[in-house]
Amino acid sequence: MRNEAVANSGERAEPAELVAGLYTDGIIACRGAFSRAWAAAMHEDIMVAFAEAIAREGGAVGRGPQRYYVEIHPEQLRGFVDLATHPWVTAVSEAVLGPDYEIVEVGFDIPFPGAQNQPWHRDFPAPPETYEQHQLTSLAFNLTAVDTTAEMGPFHIATGTQFESGLDFEHGMFPAEAEWPRFEQAGQFKLPQMGDISARSALTIHRGTANHSQESRPVLVLGVDAPGAGHAELHDLMVTKAFHATLPAELRRHLHARVVDQLIPIVQKHTIEGLVMGAP
Repeated sequence: MRNEAVANSGERAEPAELVAGLYTDGIIACRGAFSRAWAAAMHEDIMVAFAEAIAREGGAVGRGPQRYYVEIHPEQLRGFVDLATHPWVTAVSEAVLGPDYEIVEVGFDIPFPGAQNQPWHRDFPAPPETYEQHQLTSLAFNLTAVDTTAEMGPFHIATGTQFESGLDFEHGMFPAEAEWPRFEQAGQFKLPQMGDISARSALTIHRGTANHSQESRPVLVLGVDAPGAGHAELHDLMVTKAFHATLPAELRRHLHARVVDQLIPIVQKHTIEGLVMGAP
């Protein structure tokens, strides 16, 4: 896939611009980073991985009715190296998280037809470095596997909320329902297309919305940390020795994964209690 993966270089921006977008809105995007053929292959890999994960206990976790999250190993994604070494991904990671950033998570979210609005939330409690010093210590890169439409339950993000402390949020992640109107006011619906990449702070308040279509809307997630952020403890990336040996040296330096003789199916560690409620 690597020979035809990159459709173009996407929207170019200087590091200062990348940082500014994440420190203001909390989300930025690179349009057309990959070809549609690359995104279609990613879609195939996601659905194969979902079928395997849903068939075993702990392989997929509910994130609301008809919505699941699955973590996978890098080897399950044919385009992993393309993604992890994409110039925009590496530039954003270095600009925001520093030269020693760590790739700690690969997974995907699928809202199927009938998925409902999630409560407004963030993906984990904010660390003091973020709400006291306004320093971002982690990023989530997202890639849609389909062309998103308004009927498919698009991602809804309340821009500029990444630095709220959340000390009064339930579990540090779920603001009270009385607060939801202001997130609605700041909210933007995102309609990415196949081949696009976005980067966001997972602390920016957001939600998945109701999927009124007859199609699922898979979205790949690449989680990246600054050193010491600690989210690797919530995940368990593994690569085989054979796969590890094929990786570019610079990618091996950033990949926070166990090197094993044989891959072990991932049992989900990072469940989000407020989203599991009502899950199938």
